[in-house]
Amino acid sequence: MTSVRMDKWLWAARFFKTRSLAARACDLSRVQSNGQPAKPAREVRVGDKLRVSNDGGDFEIEVLLLSEVRGPASVAQTLYRESDASRELRQKVAAERKAMKQFEELPAGRPSKRDRRRIIQFRGRA
Repeated sequence: MTSVRMDKWLWAARFFKTRSLAARACDLSRVQSNGQPAKPAREVRVGDKLRVSNDGGDFEIEVLLLSEVRGPASVAQTLYRESDASRELRQKVAAERKAMKQFEELPAGRPSKRDRRRIIQFRGRA
């Protein structure tokens, strides 16, 4: 096997939970291959540099192995190598996101009827 479809490889490497989500990310230009936007049917080859944006953050990776089947996470991690700069940036963003939660004030309980009316009015529904 010399190449695999982009959406299949992203799914097998566990960047996305389903293959359709991987294809959708490609369509939305959240996946780049060697600096170019990647379509779902684009062929992935060993040595390609990919940039993947998903809920987990932005990944800059190099393809090491190819696979069309989704296996355990330990096997999926051997398919690619993430750059050190990418890993540090993701950890930094995660730490910032975690720190912001400390300053977020959550309401004590359910909103009162008056509060609900204000929320509805603010959202512009009525």
